[in-house]
Formats: sequence, C-alpha cells, structure tokens
Amino acid sequence: MNAVPSPAPGHAPGHRLPAAPSRRSLLGGLLAGAAALAATPAVLATPARASARPAPTATRPLLLGTYTSAEGGGTGIGTATYDTATGATTPRPVITGVENPSYLALHPSGATVYAVAEQDAGAVTAVALAPDGTYEVLGTRPTGGSGPTHLSVHPSGRWLLSANYTSGSVAVHPIAQDGSLGERTDLVTHSSPPPGPGQNGPHAHQIVTAPDGGHVLAVDLGTDTVYTYRLDESAGTLTEVSRAALAPGSGPRHLTFHPGGRSAYLACELDNTTVVCAYDPDSGTLTPGAGQSTGSDTGYPAQLVVTGDGSYAYLANRGPNSLTRYAVEDGGAALRLLDTVPAGGDWPRQLALSPDSSLLFAANQRSSTVTAFRIGSDGSLAPAGDPLPAPVAVCVLPLP
Repeated sequence: MNAVPSPAPGHAPGHRLPAAPSRRSLLGGLLAGAAALAATPAVLATPARASARPAPTATRPLLLGTYTSAEGGGTGIGTATYDTATGATTPRPVITGVENPSYLALHPSGATVYAVAEQDAGAVTAVALAPDGTYEVLGTRPTGGSGPTHLSVHPSGRWLLSANYTSGSVAVHPIAQDGSLGERTDLVTHSSPPPGPGQNGPHAHQIVTAPDGGHVLAVDLGTDTVYTYRLDESAGTLTEVSRAALAPGSGPRHLTFHPGGRSAYLACELDNTTVVCAYDPDSGTLTPGAGQSTGSDTGYPAQLVVTGDGSYAYLANRGPNSLTRYAVEDGGAALRLLDTVPAGGDWPRQLALSPDSSLLFAANQRSSTVTAFRIGSDGSLAPAGDPLPAPVAVCVLPLP
C-alpha cells in the first residue's frame, strides 16, 4: 500500500514540478566532516557536481523522504546527521525545490541523489551534492506513469530505474556524467497476469538490480508477480526474461537480496507474510517459497533489510508498529524468526541500515519521526537516541 498519509493504497495528489532547476545552499555542512558542522557554508558559486567525499568521521548525514503535498508534510528532502557510535540524530535544513520525494536513491559516486515525485504526473528528480554541504537541483524528468513509489540506480551508475505504482509500469532514464537525467529510454507496463483478488490493476512497487548486475527485478503488488528483465546497457531498454508468481492476493511489495546473491526475501503486504526466494543469477529466475510469519498476526509488512554480513534480516510492520528480527540460515536460503520489538513510532514505512550495519533506522510515516536502533552482536535491536522529528517520514537514507 502506498497511502499519503492514510492507510488505504494510493499516491500523493498531483502537484506541478519546478519550472526549472534551482540551486540552494544546504546549511550546516550536510556532507562535511564533524568539524565543519559548526559552520554555515556559503551558497555555491558554480554547479555542485563534485564526486569527492570527506574522510569518514563520527558524524554522517541522513537524507529524509516525505510528501510535500500531504497535510503536515515536509517542504523537500529533509536532512539530518547521525552519530555513528551512539545513533543520536540532529535535524538540519531542507533541500527545497523537490516535489513529493517519497523515495530516495544515491548514485554510486555519492555525488547525486535521486528522488521520485510521487504524484499523478510521475517524475524523477536529480540533486547534486557537494562535499562542502551545498547542493543543486539538476532538474526532473517524467516517468511516463503515475504515482512512482520506488527508484534505484543501476550499479554501472549509468541508468536510473523507477517503478510507477498507480499505473503499474517501470521506467528507465539515462544518467549523464554530471548526474543529471536524460529523456526516458524505456517504459514497460505490467499488462499481465490479471490483477490479484481485490486489486484494481497492476501496481509496480519496486525495481532493483540483482547482485549479479545482469538482471533487473520489478515487484508488482497488484499482479502478485515479480518480473525479471535484462537491461540493455547500451540502449537502456528492458527485455522480460522470467516471472515469479506469488500467492494470489499476497501483494508483494519489496524484495531484498541476501549478499550471497542466491537468495532474496519478499515482504508481502496484503497477506502479512515474508517469503524466502531462491535466485538463479545465470537465468535471473526467482523461485518463491511458502509465506512465513512476520511475527505479528495483523499488519502490513513494508520492507526487509539484511545486514552486510548476511547474518540477520529485519522487517518493518505497519499497524503493529514493530520491527521483526530474523536469523539468516543455510547460507541465506532460510529465515528463522527470533523476536519483534516496538518501532518507536507509528506506521514504520521504510528501513535503512547504516553503511557498516551497526545502526538501523525506521521512517515512521504517521508519527512523523525517524527512530534509530543499535544492532548488537547477536542482531538484537536497542533504541539509540531520541526520535528525530521528520514531517511525514516515508524514507530515510544514511549516506556513507
């Protein structure tokens, strides 16, 4: 489901995108080191497209997705910092000039972040991030569909992939060397199989590249199907190579790969299950197993994340407002439910791990907060710091 901000499936109301790219100063040194946080950087005199980043410090940036069109929503991409040791978070100024940035993805260079514009006239926006903490909105491109809810950058850094929830389609855009986006090179609509029980059409909820780099998988909540495509890296076009059928009415929402690359985990929103899938990197074939418990009798699973060493997986449960901990077993081919803990907020929409998997962040949509948890050696979760105020928080992205 993709509510804004009610629990019913849907997307944000349509809003016009900025007429032209704008440049703003991101105060507080978003990408600067801890020493620079005490100063306010000046507005860039030239475009912010540098790819260099400062050496790691104890304070790192967070980017926050929201709905600018929702009551109580934000005014753009929120920013904050977090302490890598304690998890304590500090709010920073907002990156303005970006409409309904409900999902964010970072370019492999770290120099550009991309945001969906989740509205009727779907679009994607590129924002250049400079090491001194300034930024530049590089512009937007239409996705060719409505209600885009997810996007990801191909590992090559040359293609942006996006999923249009409301229209049930996936799109491809080329990425220029400066991080800006070119005209769309492909648009594929999920016209079959027929929608699942109670669904009103296809709803592409996610698009992601498999660890092998050769296949792109699109998760469709409306057709209860995961589509595997091969991306032509010269033309930017998608060719379907296989489909994985989930249980009718299960509503698959979000797929997460195990680091080993031969297993993946699906959060199924409508039947409240987690599904372990086998994955063949040679053919791109995904083979789902049986649905298993999310640790709660009710609710709407949102997203799974897996630690970098592949030992533990965590699931966000909306409704029960809990986080489920799984032990990853059999080389990634099995999940064993360990426990659940309170998410510390209302309607945990999305999860993210810090780059070293020492911290887990939850974006809580209805309570407008981001909560942080320290991950113990046994995978246990302990609250870290106070909740971070974040208007209609629907995505959190810790930067390396």
